[in-house]
This record gives sequence, structure tokens and C-alpha cells, in this order.
Amino acid sequence: MVSFTTLIIIVTCVISVAAFEGDSLFPESLRRPEWTDKLKFNAYAVWHGKQYYRVLSYGFVHGGMWHLVFNMLTLYFFGPYVESCFLVIAPSEILGKVLYLLFYISALVVSTSVDLAKHKDNAYFSAVGASGAVSAVLFASILFNPRLPVAFMFIPIPIPGWIFGILYLVYCYVMAKKNIDNIGHTAHLMGAVYGLVFPLLIEPQVFNMFLKNLPFFAN
Repeated sequence: MVSFTTLIIIVTCVISVAAFEGDSLFPESLRRPEWTDKLKFNAYAVWHGKQYYRVLSYGFVHGGMWHLVFNMLTLYFFGPYVESCFLVIAPSEILGKVLYLLFYISALVVSTSVDLAKHKDNAYFSAVGASGAVSAVLFASILFNPRLPVAFMFIPIPIPGWIFGILYLVYCYVMAKKNIDNIGHTAHLMGAVYGLVFPLLIEPQVFNMFLKNLPFFAN
């Protein structure tokens, strides 16, 4: 059966690259820079303009090539594992695939929930990128296997997922409070928390598996 992770990456890359302003890998006839403005998350447009589609569509456009590459590489490395785990906890393979897709799509919505409530009257607050949903996938992988090594460009040495998870949650919380850059730390935090919650709603026993895989709980 086709990998939904692969489909998500392909669709996101095609739409994002087409929507890039300025230099693009696509020929002029295929470029659609206006898509970014039409698809981006804008709290005011969602709340007052009833453009509800934006709580999903923003995850398929990105602020630049590096933004896209970082998100899609993370999804590429951790998505297939999480997708396979859903196949295990679901009653059937088809349902597992559907649950994984529902997980990713709903993570896009949940990631913007706090920003929507906070900035609903701010016409200038906008966001793009799949970072919230990708954070959800990453943290779901940590829930399924807390010993899974995690490494990024800024962390060249792999560290156990449960340690990375703690550091990441603290970092996102602190940076969201400071609000000193243009990065959606609140969306990252909400996505990460959702990545821990959603699988437990499907199969609560996953939490026992999580504890057993922690070094200080392991037999």
C-alpha cells in the first residue's frame, strides 16, 4: 500500500515550490506565487473572514527552500516509522493508514489553535509551513520509542528521543514566551504535545510501552 508520508511530502513540495516568490525550480508557466497569500494561515481571515481552509492549507506552503527542506527531511526520516506504528495499533492496515493521515491533518489544525485564539483580531498575524504537524510526527515517534536517536543539523550527535523531547519542549515554551523572532514556537509546542496525545487516544497501552522503553523504568 502506498506510503501516506511519501504522498504528503510530494504534495507539499510541489505546492510549496510552485508558490515560492522569486527564484523557483519551476518554469515561469508553473509558478504560482499568489498561492502563498491565498493559503497561508491568517488568524483574522479564519476568524472573521470564515476562511477555515487556512488552518490546513498553510501547511502546504513554506517561507523558502530551507524551511521546506528542513520540514520535509524531518518528515521523511520519522514519518514512515510513525506510519508503521499506526498500522500496529490499528485494527487493520487500511484503518492504520487513515488514522495516520487524520493524525497529520488534525495536527495542522491543532498547531494553530492557540495562535488563532490569541491573534484572531490581528490582521497582520500570518504563518506558513508544516512545522507544527512535523513536530507532532516527531514526538509521536518519541512516544512509540523514546530511545529512538534524534539528530539534526544543529545537533550533529544523535541523542535519545526522550532527552531531545524534554529539551525541545522547554525551548519552545521559553521562546514562545519571549516572542523575539518570527518562528512559530507556539505552533511547534502545540504540535509536539498533540503528537504525544493523539496516539494515546487511539491506544492507551502505548503509554505503558513508552515507560518500559525508558532507561530508568526498563527491567
